[in-house]
Amino acid sequence: MNGVSGRMGYRQHLVRSILAIRDQGGIELPDGSKVTVRPLLVGRSEAKLAEIAAQHGIDDWTTDLDSALADSRWEIYADFLVTKARAAALRKAIAAGKAIYTEKPTAETVEEALELARLAAEAGVKTGVVHDKLYLPGLQKLKRLIDSGFFGRILSVRGEFGYWVFEGDWQVAQRPSWNYRAEDGGGIIVDMFPHWNYVLENLFGEVKSVYAHASIHIPERWDEKGERYDATAEDAAYGVFELEGGVVAQINSSWTTRVDRGELVEFHVDGTHGSAVVGLHKAKIQHRNATPKPVWNPDLEDSHDYDADWQPVPANDVFLNGFRQQWEEYLTSYALGTDYAFDLLAGARGVQLAQAGLESSRSGAKVALDPLSL
Repeated sequence: MNGVSGRMGYRQHLVRSILAIRDQGGIELPDGSKVTVRPLLVGRSEAKLAEIAAQHGIDDWTTDLDSALADSRWEIYADFLVTKARAAALRKAIAAGKAIYTEKPTAETVEEALELARLAAEAGVKTGVVHDKLYLPGLQKLKRLIDSGFFGRILSVRGEFGYWVFEGDWQVAQRPSWNYRAEDGGGIIVDMFPHWNYVLENLFGEVKSVYAHASIHIPERWDEKGERYDATAEDAAYGVFELEGGVVAQINSSWTTRVDRGELVEFHVDGTHGSAVVGLHKAKIQHRNATPKPVWNPDLEDSHDYDADWQPVPANDVFLNGFRQQWEEYLTSYALGTDYAFDLLAGARGVQLAQAGLESSRSGAKVALDPLSL
């Protein structure tokens, strides 16, 4: 596990996923046997690795990635590094014959992401890319609605994601400073468009084109040491995505917005037979038989309670932490040798959408996406 001292690598992948799986005794397979996990922590700081290992009862850690990759005891390489460092490490792991499980984006360009997918296929190694948003309780409820035919024909999707990230001068920023420097691989398009790609293609249909506008709304920020720096990467992006089947999706992504919605991300889906609004956890629906008939009249105050027209969707299930659920699916697929859909080629499609979004913002034009293949 390379990069576990970072926020996501530590909290979601190590503590809430791998250690949770270890502490429950592994994952039970269909034949009743179990696959168990033993993590090896890899990073640059001996002090940080030793502290994490001691805190969680982990025996194995190293600052030598090459030695770890050369050791046959470790079968899977998991990558949670910053974007700029990821492709080189993945290339090493593939050459060493390790299975791959990685955060996204998998590379900085679609050409490099596709090359990694090809190298892995040629080497015959299983690969997995984190698709965590699909495992959110709200989106799992949405998937259930789609599969049931609730919406009829889906017309459009409207997404709102984001929150205010402090500049770092009078309050410490809650995101790392590299996120706002293009030269360090930062920017909200690179960060979020890979997410939107897999959400859209797995729930609504393949993305055919994108029109995006990127903005640097806050041009100066302060880093972890309190030093001022110029923001060179966008902190907000406004995208329109055309999907197969004629569905249109609009998604705003922003680190410069103050939240006035139920959750930090919400999707509003409209269909001929019904609509839904879903977030991280909650979901509500409005069927066409329960849809009010608004009349536009700017001269009178509208006293209708539109919120009351929506019905909450029950959970009807127990949802695991999304990162852990995907880890369990990947490890099960690895143990059984079955195909795994969320591979490096799927990751390359996410990089393709991010690259197309940046190109669209630079040119001011809609950018079509060609199908990717090995």
